[in-house]
Amino acid sequence: MKMPSPQSRLLRSFYERDPVDVARDLLGMSLLRKINGRWIGGRIVETEAYLSHDDLASHSVRGPTASNSAMFGPPGTLYVYPIHAKYCLNAVTEPTGTGSAVLIRALDPFWGITSMQRHRHTDDMARLTRGPAMLCQSLNVDRSLDHTDMVESKLISIFQAGQPEIELGTSERIGVTRSRALRLRFFIDGNWFVSGRRKDHRSPPVPPAKTLRS
Repeated sequence: MKMPSPQSRLLRSFYERDPVDVARDLLGMSLLRKINGRWIGGRIVETEAYLSHDDLASHSVRGPTASNSAMFGPPGTLYVYPIHAKYCLNAVTEPTGTGSAVLIRALDPFWGITSMQRHRHTDDMARLTRGPAMLCQSLNVDRSLDHTDMVESKLISIFQAGQPEIELGTSERIGVTRSRALRLRFFIDGNWFVSGRRKDHRSPPVPPAKTLRS
């Protein structure tokens, strides 16, 4: 898969929309992180939308705090929060002050796989980027990147890279107890790197081909 060009970086207007629309449209985009002068990352295959209202699972439900303030920042801001000694990353959506975001749950890794395996301390592709905490560890993402503007950052961003046609899957959320029934989890149906329940897929996920990966 060809590395996306710098000119294909997503603009702020992409993020300045309803998080449900952003969550769907992020599928197939490329999330890239620069480490030691080299971009590593892959194609986004699973997301979850978190709303600014009527969503008890959203971190914005309690209003702005020191820990969630990035979620109320400009669209395209990176909101990184800790979970079980690891981290999860979110793309902030809608206008500044709104408090909505999209959780990036899984990547189909394409570039810098050796680096990602080193960060994760495993060569098991099934445990590389299949889940939000694994994804962040693979890309060496931590709270130091909280509040990063992905529209301008030279360290982490999301790019459009000539995505192929995808089959969209959707389900209730995973790993939350409040507002769990909201069908705000989106994924590429049949992709092997999507986390969670295989029964959510219409097409059985198959292991990826090793070609075109670096």
